[in-house]
Amino acid sequence: MQNITVLLHLLMNAPSETIKTTCGIIATIIGTASFYPYLRDMLRRKTEPHTYTWLIWTILQVTGVMAMFNSGAGIGALPLTVGAFFCGAIFFLSLKFGSKNITTFDTLCLIGALASIGVYFFLHNAVLAVILITVIDLVGFLPTMRKAYSEPYSETLSMYALFFVSSVFSLVAIGVYSITTTLYPATIMCTNLICCTILWARRR
Repeated sequence: MQNITVLLHLLMNAPSETIKTTCGIIATIIGTASFYPYLRDMLRRKTEPHTYTWLIWTILQVTGVMAMFNSGAGIGALPLTVGAFFCGAIFFLSLKFGSKNITTFDTLCLIGALASIGVYFFLHNAVLAVILITVIDLVGFLPTMRKAYSEPYSETLSMYALFFVSSVFSLVAIGVYSITTTLYPATIMCTNLICCTILWARRR
């Protein structure tokens, strides 16, 4: 407890850039660690990732990261960059270990994710692209929340908890605050908190 107090004191008295860099590093470490329990459960066949879901999240995070970096997010976008890598890795692993039960809803989400890339690259509208990414990600999370409510032991609670904490530090680390740099990570923070709360409450 004393070590935590000393760390908080140092952060509060450190220059703004030092605080952002420190928070960015902490967010990246926690974000990386958050994927470990999910990968472990997947390889043990306790968790079955949905192929389309992780492909969609990979596309959304790659597009969101590019928009954030180009809008001045700085090191605040680093945790999502790492997250995009792991999402891509889980997508490829899901081809062997995951569920391939594809619905019309999944297909619509994938089309929306691809549309967000088109908006960003062809219309050069980062704000609209991030709004589109955020809405797709939020809607795409709803089936997972429903599943978490009805089958609370079918999801890895620690992943959502760790990624929520990572998102908090990531928001603090953002270099320039705007809709483009904050909307998507703030939504990820909220959805992970909601999912974590559902799992915790239902298990109790």
